[in-house]
Amino acid sequence: MVRKNSNDVRPGQDDDASARRAPMREFSRSLPMSLLRAREAVMRQFRPSLRNHGLTEQQWRILRALTAVDEIEVTELARVAFLLGPSLSRILRDLEARALIERKAAENDARRAVVSISAKGLKLIEAVAPTSEVIYAAITRRYGARKLAELQEMLGALEASLAGMGSEDAEVAADE
Repeated sequence: MVRKNSNDVRPGQDDDASARRAPMREFSRSLPMSLLRAREAVMRQFRPSLRNHGLTEQQWRILRALTAVDEIEVTELARVAFLLGPSLSRILRDLEARALIERKAAENDARRAVVSISAKGLKLIEAVAPTSEVIYAAITRRYGARKLAELQEMLGALEASLAGMGSEDAEVAADE
């Protein structure tokens, strides 16, 4: 039997479901899951357009990141695009084979590579952008411009407040 929430189990009730319950908030109410569900709801709107242009979400993320810079080292691109190195390497190979990006050795260290978006990559961005903006407008109408701006501000504040949170905070919590 699947239980929907903790109210379904009475204190002292001895069954397998209550024995499996972790001493933490409901899975569906965890912050990471809420953020993942919201991300999925947003990306569901964009995926068809990306597919129509032969792009994956990760490829689009890289191309969008490259439009913000003249060129960038691969390790920095992995950081700003939130991709692991091996995944990024594979995606960059695909984008380079399609002539959407250009890759060269870094001037100060030939072992490091820098990438930039190519003219063909910029043309693809220009082709996808109108549909992307229509989707953004639809999301804004549906959710509300003020609420969307507040959400983006709150997410930025959450990210900033957690940026300094690290091993010291975990050690303090463990000591308490």
